[in-house]
Amino acid sequence: MTHIDNADLARMVDHTLLKPEATRQDVEALAREAEQLGTYSICVSPSMLPVSTSVAVATVCGFPSGQHASAIKAAEAADSVAKGAAEVDMVINIGLARAGDVDGVEADIRAVRDAAPAPTVLKVIIESAALDDEQIVAVCEAAERAGADFVKTSTGFHPAGGATEHAVALMRRTVGDRLGVKASGGIRTREAAEAMVAAGASRLGLSGTRAVLEG
Repeated sequence: MTHIDNADLARMVDHTLLKPEATRQDVEALAREAEQLGTYSICVSPSMLPVSTSVAVATVCGFPSGQHASAIKAAEAADSVAKGAAEVDMVINIGLARAGDVDGVEADIRAVRDAAPAPTVLKVIIESAALDDEQIVAVCEAAERAGADFVKTSTGFHPAGGATEHAVALMRRTVGDRLGVKASGGIRTREAAEAMVAAGASRLGLSGTRAVLEG
């Protein structure tokens, strides 16, 4: 596996803090650490916006269950963009995906895309560990049709687990070089991070970024 230098790896990272108990002070510390480490962005809960930082600011939408009405997800995304979020990571309706309602999944994503149009970057969290391969392919195709910029493996909150090399590789094969692929959930070591990149990830969601970068 190709070793990636620290600066290049850091530039692929959304330095993430989505714990429900996080405080505004915790988020401010996260932003300072992201600046020191040279990460691409921070990813924080919508209620923490706006955040003053020199790195990009990402947030989540319909998090973590995805079982929100599309209109609510759309309103949440629009509010976050108005408060300075450059990127929105939305959770699909996983129940619809498992039931085979791909049109419903696509409509849900499209509602958020319409509420947060380009240049806002829209990442679609598919909760890959809760889906089979056929479902993963179907929802990635739906995300692309709906105008998403990235597909993303996981919230990191689902009991089924987080990112796997298999899911990342399947997602990359499905979207080709047309969309980004973000691996997140349970990536805690340098080796795991590099494995996700080798599998096709172009962005990484990490909460323990310093530990990963320091190996």
